[in-house]
Amino acid sequence: MGLIPRRILLLIALGSLALLGFGLYLQHVVGLEPCPMCIVQRYALLLVALVAGLAALFRSRAVLLGASGLVVLLAGFGAFVAARQSFLQWYPPEVVTCGRDFYGMIETFPLKRAVPMIFKGGGDCSAIDWTFLGLSIANWSFLNFCLIMALCLGVLLGAWRARR
Repeated sequence: MGLIPRRILLLIALGSLALLGFGLYLQHVVGLEPCPMCIVQRYALLLVALVAGLAALFRSRAVLLGASGLVVLLAGFGAFVAARQSFLQWYPPEVVTCGRDFYGMIETFPLKRAVPMIFKGGGDCSAIDWTFLGLSIANWSFLNFCLIMALCLGVLLGAWRARR
C-alpha cells in the first residue's frame, strides 16, 4: 500500500470538495434552493471528503483500507439517496410529500426539532431545476457517488490482490 491509494483518496477528497463548492454555487449564485434529499447528499459528500482527505495523510495500510471501506459505505448511502431522488424525479408522486425547505425549518423551528425534519424531507425533491447533458443534479450525484465507490473498491481489491 503506497502512493497510489493515497493519491486516489486525495483525488476523491478534492473532487468531493469541488462538487460541494459547485452545489454552493448553484445555491447562492444561481439561486437554486436544495431540497432535504440534496442536503443529505451534501452531508454524505462532506463525510466522504473528510474521511478520504484525512486518510490520504497517512501511510498506514490499515488506515487506508479502513478509510476506503468507510468511504464505500458513505458513498453507498449517498448513492442510495440520490437514486431515490432520481426515482422521484422520473416518477413524481401526485402529492408532494417532501415538506419544507431547510432554511425555512431552521428559521421556524429550534435546531433540535429542525434537524430531524431535514431527514424526513422538505421542499419538492421531485422538482428538476437544473440539468446538464440531460441529467439532473440527483442523477449526476448518483453517478459521482458510484464513481467514488468504484475507486475505493479498486483500492480494496488492489490491496487484496497484493496480499495473495
